[in-house]
Amino acid sequence: MLGLQVEAFVFNTPFIYPATSSLSSQGSSESRSSPLKMTAKRYTLGNSADNVYGLTLLFAHCIGSHKEQWEPTILRLFHNQLSGPRSRRIREAWSFDWQSHGDSAGLNQEALKTRPDGVCAGILEEAIYEWAPAISAFVHSKHMKGHRIVALGHSAGAAAVLLSIKDFPLSEPPYLSVILIEPSIAPRDVYNSRYEERRAVLEYAVSSTSMRRDTWASRKDAFAYFKSRAPWKLWDERVVRLLVEHGLQEVSGGVKLKCDRRQEAVSYADTEPHFEGANTISRLCHSVHIHLIFGAVNDFVPDFIQYSLSDTSKGRYVASVSKIKRAGHMIVQEQPDKLADSISEILDNIGAGVYQHVRSRL
Repeated sequence: MLGLQVEAFVFNTPFIYPATSSLSSQGSSESRSSPLKMTAKRYTLGNSADNVYGLTLLFAHCIGSHKEQWEPTILRLFHNQLSGPRSRRIREAWSFDWQSHGDSAGLNQEALKTRPDGVCAGILEEAIYEWAPAISAFVHSKHMKGHRIVALGHSAGAAAVLLSIKDFPLSEPPYLSVILIEPSIAPRDVYNSRYEERRAVLEYAVSSTSMRRDTWASRKDAFAYFKSRAPWKLWDERVVRLLVEHGLQEVSGGVKLKCDRRQEAVSYADTEPHFEGANTISRLCHSVHIHLIFGAVNDFVPDFIQYSLSDTSKGRYVASVSKIKRAGHMIVQEQPDKLADSISEILDNIGAGVYQHVRSRL
């Protein structure tokens, strides 16, 4: 199978201003936060970039992940679409690191020390991702001029993708389609109807992440550790190897996760952008086809939240809902090939005008 060509990029991200600052004070260095860097990789296959009629895919990962974990899915998608018409083939794919994750975390290490309570802590009254405006700025950039874009987000990355559309008029959306994979978004009223239950899930995620091991003597030791313990032992081995190769950094005496445990842990408690993401579906769905993909194993996003995201009585009209068997919330890591096949079914209908629910894949 022909391999991907990969280019690495580093982008400056927009300034985020304190919510209480006035417009007149926003120019002062005292009132604005330090800008963070966002790392990204651009993937092409052969001469795919020459196909100006093709699709450009943007990928946003989940909390605790990194941009390279999409690579098995991206590679299969490129090959799946090769036999289709030019408009359905993939021109290029981009995958981004959240500013506190992956390679971004290393570049932002000093700046993040001033934000121990999270990327947006102390900056916004509501913990809206600093990642979303970074993605939005990229979409506005010269890199995307003239591109036919499909945006894909996994878990918290789904919220980032949806919120990246805020700066665009609904009459001119930047994306042809949005594909939300095991999105952790939820309507506020639905979340609050089971508040204690959902809060307990988040508190467990915070506490377990805070206590999780994050250093090993070597990459070999780290790989052996991941392969023998949940949740990593459930992952596709290619994704585990990508974690070891790209998710760890060299430190004195061994290797360590690039994403700081505290930065990861506090991310789980930021529920506000997930509520806003759910609201965005009802505003956006008449302008852009929105697709939902879930794992058939409900180990994080329960049925009642899944159903709420396509509740037409609340104005949430989605183009398709699909479930992938033998996959849970970490579908990108567990079933990258089946996920790619499900995404391909969606891409094959881009511009077709008629969408049907995608069947569960075996």
